[in-house]
Amino acid sequence: MVLFEVPGWSMPSEPVSTTQRPSKKRKRAGSQDLVQLRSAQVNIDKLINTLGRGTSSHDDESRTLKKKKKNKTTSRPSDDQGREDPRPPKKHGKAKPPVTSTVPTPAPNAGTLPNKKPKKKTSKTESVPQPTLSVNSKPPSTARDTTGLTSLQRNMKKSLDGARFRLINESLYKSDSLEAVKMMKQDPENFETYHIGFRHQVQSWPSNPVSYYISELSSYPPKTVIADLGCGDAALARGLHSKNFNVLSFDLVSDGAYVVEADICSQLPLPGSEPLSTESTEGDAQIVDVVICALSLMSTNWPKCIREAWRVLRPGGELKIAEVASRFSSVDDFTSLISSLGFKFQKKDDRNSHFTLFQFKKVSRAAMSEEEWSVTMSRGGLLKPCEYKRR
Repeated sequence: MVLFEVPGWSMPSEPVSTTQRPSKKRKRAGSQDLVQLRSAQVNIDKLINTLGRGTSSHDDESRTLKKKKKNKTTSRPSDDQGREDPRPPKKHGKAKPPVTSTVPTPAPNAGTLPNKKPKKKTSKTESVPQPTLSVNSKPPSTARDTTGLTSLQRNMKKSLDGARFRLINESLYKSDSLEAVKMMKQDPENFETYHIGFRHQVQSWPSNPVSYYISELSSYPPKTVIADLGCGDAALARGLHSKNFNVLSFDLVSDGAYVVEADICSQLPLPGSEPLSTESTEGDAQIVDVVICALSLMSTNWPKCIREAWRVLRPGGELKIAEVASRFSSVDDFTSLISSLGFKFQKKDDRNSHFTLFQFKKVSRAAMSEEEWSVTMSRGGLLKPCEYKRR
């Protein structure tokens, strides 16, 4: 009996059985199910084998390509007919040409290929000589040579040169003149490096004491004999030489032209004498009219330089000193120490923010005992060393 009758819809004619319920127990796989499972397993195995062969072949191809890239300079393997690949191997970078046997091996069933002119390839390789550096060879001085450097390299070199200048400068201020002589003799390049850095530093100063002295001494009589102690690169002599002045320049290293090598705190190669008794005298045999110490009282035994200046100066000669203003712990004590060595203070110029200029005149004095010299040398700390902030 049809309960509902809707056009286009039909219900099964058999009534739904309500007496038999489906079993919830798991059914065992029948023979047909086992066949289907085995068939599916076989298909999966075939698929895996197929994929495995594809992967292995792809790996083989990858290994072959890597091997070819690694051995680019070797010849290609021969094909089935025994012929070599006529295409030359690709070059990569600066790889050296392959070392081939001098006796060619003919391929089976085929003639040998013509030689590819290995001499030409060898000549091309030999035409570009490779630079060699010796472990014990000393590099040339690059204190002034900046050609061929990039802007970054020039800036780095400038910083390194500046650091080296500051190191040498502090060493000169904190050691006596004998140590300074030893340092310059061990490495003469230190002298050049120091003065290159010094010239670079001068560019930032409002004025240069050497330039001031060139202008001032130009008004002195011709043939005036001037001793420049601690002259550096002899800028004073170069500025006054053409004006008919006799300038004697002394420093730790000679330049072979203007500068005479000497320790200005020891014994200058100039005539002159000191008093030998308690009577006041100005010494004998001097030839120098003016002594210049422009930023040169650097060593810890600098009072000996003033002693040498007195010995070589004519009676009534002038001593001109220029020093960094920050070095003075007491200007009055400094002028008092100079006066005790046989000089009369004349004038001082401290208008410059960086330097203080002094002028003294030589006067007579008596001989000084060793004890008196020891007391004078102990007062050398009146001039403080120039130090730089650590970076």
